[in-house]
Amino acid sequence: MISKEHRFRHRFSVRGAYRGAKTVRNNSISLKYNSNPNHPWRATVVVSRKVNKSAVVRNKIRRRIYAYLESNSNRIKPAHDLILSVFDDKLANIDYLDIKSDLDDLFTKANLFLTD
Repeated sequence: MISKEHRFRHRFSVRGAYRGAKTVRNNSISLKYNSNPNHPWRATVVVSRKVNKSAVVRNKIRRRIYAYLESNSNRIKPAHDLILSVFDDKLANIDYLDIKSDLDDLFTKANLFLTD
């Protein structure tokens, strides 16, 4: 789980992050991002019931993506709101390295990694 400072606190703040957000997408994940200078980067993962009826599977996908965010928290640019939407339940069963490469591609396309 990511730290409290990197989580959205209320549903209204997520709703506000959708407004004016830019989108980068691959075949199974969509990344919506918006600059927000009032906060450090904040993130949430949305896994709809359409993806899989089982809450266990949806939560597994959500935990795997949060693990990625936690392990890369020092690489993500500050002052951004991130919403990761999942469209495919294959993320529950594929290797973590595949998920990592998909998310690395999305963050690189969106230019959300800090330059070294």
